[in-house]
Amino acid sequence: MSVITSVDVYDIRFPTSLELDGSDAMNPDPDYSAAYLTIGTDAGDGFEGHGFVFTIGRGNEIETAAIKALADHVMGSNVEELLGDMGTTWKMLNNDSQLRWLGPEKGVMHMAIGAVVNAFWDLKAKRAGMPLWDLLASMSPEELVALVDFRYLSDALTPEEAFEILRRAEPGKATRRAELLAGGYPGYTTTPGWLGYSDEKLARLSKEAVAEGFKQIKLKVGASLDDDIRRVRIAREAVGPDIGVAVDANQRWDVADAIDWMSHLAPYGIAWIEEPTSPDDILGHAAIARGVAPIPVATGEHVQNRVVFKQMLQAGSLQVLQIDAARVAGVNENVAILLLAAKFGVRVCPHAGGVGLCEAVQHLSMFDFVAVSGELEGRMIEFVDHLHEHFITPVDVHGGNYWPPSTPGAGTEMLQKSLADYSFPDGPVWTGQPVSASSGSGSFPEPGATDA
Repeated sequence: MSVITSVDVYDIRFPTSLELDGSDAMNPDPDYSAAYLTIGTDAGDGFEGHGFVFTIGRGNEIETAAIKALADHVMGSNVEELLGDMGTTWKMLNNDSQLRWLGPEKGVMHMAIGAVVNAFWDLKAKRAGMPLWDLLASMSPEELVALVDFRYLSDALTPEEAFEILRRAEPGKATRRAELLAGGYPGYTTTPGWLGYSDEKLARLSKEAVAEGFKQIKLKVGASLDDDIRRVRIAREAVGPDIGVAVDANQRWDVADAIDWMSHLAPYGIAWIEEPTSPDDILGHAAIARGVAPIPVATGEHVQNRVVFKQMLQAGSLQVLQIDAARVAGVNENVAILLLAAKFGVRVCPHAGGVGLCEAVQHLSMFDFVAVSGELEGRMIEFVDHLHEHFITPVDVHGGNYWPPSTPGAGTEMLQKSLADYSFPDGPVWTGQPVSASSGSGSFPEPGATDA
């Protein structure tokens, strides 16, 4: 038997606002950040569990405090018991009566639970000697159903229906696994589309994305209609008629504004409109979906839990479901959301970018293809070429596709040097001390050197 001996938490921030990477209509100056934890044991095998919550700077200290508040729940616990029944482990963390009062099942504490849950999955996959996507895909329908809390879901998805979805997928799992290893999983890129970029940079990066093999790009919109019309036109001219151009408003509009705004962008052939309004407005999204059809509505990166996803699917509020590896309470809840999407026949195109989100969410999409939906048509994972060099196993994206990781774990482990250099507020990058090139810091000016 081994026990948990440490839960170490870090406030990690990258000064991406200096070059306007990540800028959009609602978030003009993000500093991509991670409330990050490492779980250690006394097993003597050298394995640790790593997880994080993605934020965009200020407030990251609140998320780290929430993760620290969970440490007492797991310190000294039997590791084999926790990892052997991850469904019970998830419920133990998620159903604590006093912590639950802070949500329930939403916001800072819910995301902190997700970080801890994901760290356990990272540890479990490392112990199994498998990448997380492959570990999940190797589990039986019974084991996967046991991961999910069906409370609040049973009017849309019962355990029996979930089992049937997984059972139907079983015969083709080996073939799809081989297909994934041979051909990868489609990606699309948001790298050209940040709102703070110049028209020249937008056009150049759009052309580069096509040359790199991507079949879709995405642009941030919502600050100025005239600017958006111009930028979408530039992107369309740069990529040609056969490449998808999606747009993302990052919750900028009211319902009527979204419908009107999209009527002006529709002539340029829009692949989807993402987050057109508040992520909590289920009926507003449904009205927008009707009003902008046939342009699909995509959302999910800020949808707070499986219950809201359930209602959005029931109401026809989205046609593209965007899971996020660090928004809901970890792998278990995302398995529930993938099963809901399969039940309603809605395609899943995850949100990624940020710090480590590409590394983490690829495992969920690959698992979904192999063991849940069995579908690749119209599905793709967002890719943003930022900060991958800080991870032990950075994503492998080439030819426009994500290529399945083979390293054991969930892909969430950062380099120790990056943890030290970008620790806020005392790391060298924040105090103005020199940072070696090995930490991947060369892409950033020193904080304060450039107006954001």
